Amino acid sequence: MKYENIDGVMLKKAFIGATHFLDDNKEEVDTLNVFPVPDGDTGTNMSLTMKASLKQILDLEEYSAGKVAVAASHGSLMGARGNSGVILSQLFRGFANGLKDKELVNTEDLAKAFKLASDTAYNAVMKPTEGTILTVARGCADYALSICKAEKDIVLFMEKVIEEGNKVLNKTPEMLPVLKQAGVVDAGGKGLMYVLVGALNGITGKDDYKLEDYKEITIVEKPVVQDIDTSDIKYGYCTEFMINTDHKEIDKFREQMATFGDSLLVVGGEGLIKVHIHTNNPGEVLEKALVLGELNDIKIDNMRYQHRHVVAKEEDFINEKKNAPKKKYGIITVSIGEGLDKVFKELNVDYIIPGGQTMNPSTEDIFNAVNEVDGENIIILPNNGNIVLAADQAKELSNKNVYVFPTKTIPEGVTALLSFDPELNVEDNFQNMEEAITYVKTGQVTFAVRDTEYNDIKIKKDDIIGIQKDDILSIGDNIEDVSFELIKKIVDDDSSLITMFYGSDVEEEDAIKLSEKIQEEFEDYDIEVVFGGQPLYYYIFSIE
Repeated sequence: MKYENIDGVMLKKAFIGATHFLDDNKEEVDTLNVFPVPDGDTGTNMSLTMKASLKQILDLEEYSAGKVAVAASHGSLMGARGNSGVILSQLFRGFANGLKDKELVNTEDLAKAFKLASDTAYNAVMKPTEGTILTVARGCADYALSICKAEKDIVLFMEKVIEEGNKVLNKTPEMLPVLKQAGVVDAGGKGLMYVLVGALNGITGKDDYKLEDYKEITIVEKPVVQDIDTSDIKYGYCTEFMINTDHKEIDKFREQMATFGDSLLVVGGEGLIKVHIHTNNPGEVLEKALVLGELNDIKIDNMRYQHRHVVAKEEDFINEKKNAPKKKYGIITVSIGEGLDKVFKELNVDYIIPGGQTMNPSTEDIFNAVNEVDGENIIILPNNGNIVLAADQAKELSNKNVYVFPTKTIPEGVTALLSFDPELNVEDNFQNMEEAITYVKTGQVTFAVRDTEYNDIKIKKDDIIGIQKDDILSIGDNIEDVSFELIKKIVDDDSSLITMFYGSDVEEEDAIKLSEKIQEEFEDYDIEVVFGGQPLYYYIFSIE
């Protein structure tokens, strides 16, 4: 069937198809990680981000192409996980800007929206790297612009754009040597192609994607803390709604809303504003919002009876901070593992977000943490390179003084906190922390999840591998041997302290045995053995 225009309902079907198809193939995208380690989660992060977009779309009561695109943008903004999810959310943001006023869209509209999507995503990344999802998105957009005037059939147009996108994707190993070395194409680019193919499937009905399959979408499962005393919640009503408005002064409206409660979120523009607030006067909030325009998607929950949103292990922190005077600093860190959590608590962290390898917290998770922490200045330590962009995005959404110190490993996070002084200002603290982490090296020991070849060395699935930064330094079939070989290659004459964080799959006696072996080799070094409890990684080494 030939389509020269698609409406909001059809665009909704496209997002349903895209979400379904990417979810079906997310494991394949995960395996395209350059390193064959168990934290290749690009596909999972993109899939969760897509589900957040679709959930927002399905909450709409009426559909135009513009409203669907804007809803997808808002949903992905808060649900973005990992760098790939954040970039996908920026693609949707640009796409929405291109279609925001459209009831129907044709191939020219789509091409312009694709171009805005690509430009927006590139602008969101400080140092764009070619050979990634950005390159694939731009290739699709440029080609779409070149054919949109001649090709009016949306199905044929999308087929040609997808064909071109796959050509660009297959060239990514030539642009990034690490991809060529690993024998893979870019994972984010592959995920984007699954999104486009799934969208086309949704439009043409080639696959049976039923709307009811997506009525109840679970974005992420979290453990629930039971029997929480909510009697002293200051603001009892969680109030959410959308405003259809052309009002431009969002910052001024946000300041006005701030007088009614806390946990405030005001985002959007370009015809639609999303508001979230905890308040005791939802009626007054809605009255103020009505001045700007028509309201929809209104949702008011009594939080004293609904508290299932509580994040695991938050309760201790919340109880401790109740009625406490506002501090100069509030510290948020990302951690995964019982022992690592304890280390961060001892370093006076105010809030721990569960997450890390294989479980990247979303922008909304980080934003909610910021709302929970009191302090004149809020500092976020991501402790993972794949979480930095989501932290930056949460910072932009908050009206607090939020700073992201872009730690990329647990040892960097620990070292940064050890050099932190609550009496100093933010600038001096960041200078000290930046200097401190230059003296720490991180080594990690895990296992290979697939067969591959790296630096002309063949790696088999389940091999033990030792990693530092972007390099695999040791390979074998014995955890102790691989760990010891890794340490020998990392330690230098400037090192004096080796801290071993052993994971949930390592016995304490084995960790001690390894430490004694290291001590024999490096007699003048201090060796510390600490239970980290992290999954998947047998050891995380901090060498200072």
